[in-house]
Amino acid sequence: MALPTRPGPYMPRPPAVPEWLNTGDNGWQLAAATFVGLQSMPGLVVLYGSIVKKKWAVNSAFMALYAYASTLIVWVLVGFRMAFGDRLLPFWGKAGAALTEGFLVARASVPATAHYGKDGALESPRTEPFYPEASMVLFQFELAAITLVLLAGSLLGRMNIKAWMAFTPLWLLFSYTVCAFSLWGGGFLYQWGVIDYSGGYVIHLSSGIAGFTAAYWVGPRLKSDRERFSPNNILLMIAGGGLLWLGWAGFNGGAPYAPNITASIAVLNTNVSAAASLLTWTCLDVIFFGKPSVIGAVQGMMTGLVCITPGAGLVHTWAAILMGICGGSLPWFSMMILHKRSALLQKVDDTLAVFHTHAVAGLLGGFLTGLFALPDLTAVHTHIPGARGAFYGGGIAQVGKQIAGALFVVVWNVVATTVILLGVGLVVPLRMPDEQLKIGDDAAHGEEAYALWGDGERFDVTRHEGARGGAWGAAVVDEAMDHRLAGMGARGVTIQL
Repeated sequence: MALPTRPGPYMPRPPAVPEWLNTGDNGWQLAAATFVGLQSMPGLVVLYGSIVKKKWAVNSAFMALYAYASTLIVWVLVGFRMAFGDRLLPFWGKAGAALTEGFLVARASVPATAHYGKDGALESPRTEPFYPEASMVLFQFELAAITLVLLAGSLLGRMNIKAWMAFTPLWLLFSYTVCAFSLWGGGFLYQWGVIDYSGGYVIHLSSGIAGFTAAYWVGPRLKSDRERFSPNNILLMIAGGGLLWLGWAGFNGGAPYAPNITASIAVLNTNVSAAASLLTWTCLDVIFFGKPSVIGAVQGMMTGLVCITPGAGLVHTWAAILMGICGGSLPWFSMMILHKRSALLQKVDDTLAVFHTHAVAGLLGGFLTGLFALPDLTAVHTHIPGARGAFYGGGIAQVGKQIAGALFVVVWNVVATTVILLGVGLVVPLRMPDEQLKIGDDAAHGEEAYALWGDGERFDVTRHEGARGGAWGAAVVDEAMDHRLAGMGARGVTIQL
């Protein structure tokens, strides 16, 4: 009598691989989630810690680090199901935990994405990827986390870290989940046919508008910091930007929830648009300022990535080139020309110009997607009948939907961010006091980024004043060096708004 076959790795269906699970889909989704995670950790942590003045390196990096960690806990406790669960309101899902085995090992689904016709008949079923819910929870967490990390770029160099710690979970729950459910989770904008392939609106427009709004309420940096905010390490800034660029393969490649044809097109278009935008921005810097700015090149790379995101897997590659050129020129114009002529933009201290690089570029990308989205690819991605670009039969109606969707995201983020910050401000000051702002990291954290005088030893003016001509002499030398570097162009032309 033959013995029963024991479970093994080469069985047709091992016990850990149910009939509905596609191991290729699952492997790619986990890899895509990891790519997006690398954009935040260490990508933006490194970029933020190096693009700011030395005295703010630790604080800037820590704001990104904290946002990433706090988002994960809130996400699995209630956030995921508010964004991708059963419908509670037309713009919000029912809260619930994503913590139990029964939920996480079941087949992933987005219940509210089922689309019904006017007669009540089911026209397209709900989205059900071929992998467990745990993979979906992880991937969508990474997108939620990077939204808050991007938002932090508007507030570097002055926000009270305690206020930031209170703000991040509240904004995730009351702003991000609303936009995510409305556009991705089966909410009213999704059902209406607004196209946002991978977060041009949900992530970039939201972070840019919320960051600008938050910068208004928190208040500006010190005048001296606004005037001179030279990067402390441009090479590390480039390294962080490189991680951001390559990580975008997971950002846009993971959006279809499968390694299908739209994922391949999305990854190619993402890289093409980023390159086109970087070159466009650099050429404009050379034409108008006489030299290429490395900071500007990184900003141009970012605007190209943001601009293509709403339609990365839905457009021709020649359209991706056009979107990259637009992404490298219109945000450049808004940052370098319009910003200097607008009293409001001048008043609000958006440290890393997140409004220009993410809100403007995301809005532009959503509009261009309304023109260029191909019907066949859009049908594969959204399952909403009739969704397509204006140039392919969508007409002005699709462009109108894109504009209306953007308007909802803008208004919601302005209102939600304002209410949250006013509430937090009742408990803890939003801005550090000027005395701490003059010192920076050491006052905020008791730590500094660089130990220039030995292993962990900070420079003590009282011990070295003889060699430097006293504390006053040291300050004069440092001030002179700042001006000298600025004259050499070391500060860059882009973020010195």
